[in-house]
Amino acid sequence: MMRLKFVLLKAALMFLAFNFLFAACDPVPWLAKASAYNRLFPGRPRLPFGETPEKAYNFSLFQLDAMLRSHELAGKSSRPASEYRVVLIGDSSVWGYLLTPNQTLAAYLNQLGLADSASRPVRFYNLGYPTMSLTKDLMILNRALEYQPDMVIWLVTLESFPWKKQLTSPIVQHNPQEMRRLLDRYPLPLSLDDSAFVQPTFWSRTLVNQRRALADLLRLQLYGVMWAATGIDQNYPADYDPPQEDLEADESFQGMLPPNLPKQELAFETIQAASSLLDGTPLLLVNEPIYLSRGKNSHLRYNFFYPRWAYDQYRSLLADFSREQGLPYLDAWNLAPPEEFTNSAIHLSPAGSRMLAESIGKLVKSQLGIIP
Repeated sequence: MMRLKFVLLKAALMFLAFNFLFAACDPVPWLAKASAYNRLFPGRPRLPFGETPEKAYNFSLFQLDAMLRSHELAGKSSRPASEYRVVLIGDSSVWGYLLTPNQTLAAYLNQLGLADSASRPVRFYNLGYPTMSLTKDLMILNRALEYQPDMVIWLVTLESFPWKKQLTSPIVQHNPQEMRRLLDRYPLPLSLDDSAFVQPTFWSRTLVNQRRALADLLRLQLYGVMWAATGIDQNYPADYDPPQEDLEADESFQGMLPPNLPKQELAFETIQAASSLLDGTPLLLVNEPIYLSRGKNSHLRYNFFYPRWAYDQYRSLLADFSREQGLPYLDAWNLAPPEEFTNSAIHLSPAGSRMLAESIGKLVKSQLGIIP
């Protein structure tokens, strides 16, 4: 009996010691960089995201290293002489919700067959990620710079601008260390002490508490096999609700009321930070298309997201900002007709996505000095 107690005590102490050692070494970030993507099977054309992995062979996780290493861009770690590399960032409309990989904005841009003045093919990479926050986009862009883009195209919409929305994205909340690097460098009015952040502790880094993170890293690799075999990376429901046509008689936007949309409530500083971060690499801004309701109270609101007064002022502010900062700008807000939206006021159909690609392609050609 005494021997059994001794064995159990020894096992418990070894288990505790291993957990302490695991927490002290914190190997999860290192393990996240190990990937079979772009080696044993192809890199993904968009970042991992999803809620139905058994159908989509894809799911959401919070480890940025693992996410980026699974992307096709990670297979090209240095800037090649053989291509002009363009990175797209933005929300779920850029990621391509309800679109197959060959129907996304990046895919249609690649189908244009653009080339730069040196006859290098212009290659577009999709680093859009669902959830609406400019800070989330900035964080992803900061990590994307290791792949040395020649140009960045940032698709934005008003819902991503309010300061109160900047820390609502789970991928931001679970990466306070990534945000620390940005906030140490740029004076954004955000605090790492904000309760939205999931702050790591010694105990949270133990093996017991890192089981989910380790399982996610393994699952991402395993789903890569099915992704490579099928090309499926999201679930496509047979039916979905279209954008809301009849709207409430409500003119508020994120707690703000007409007549004025205060510029200080909007995170323009994140775009300035991105421009500084790029240090001369061209940054193109695109105000993405939105659904324009023709139903009840459409004289007050363009759609579920936006009252007319707020969105109109936002467009004016963004145009003035782009001009002041010297940033090439495309206002595509009314580019797509209502029938070319799927389940949201920002999610385009394949035809709508192609229309946007053609407009952005013209902007890119003008920046590259290509004469139509």
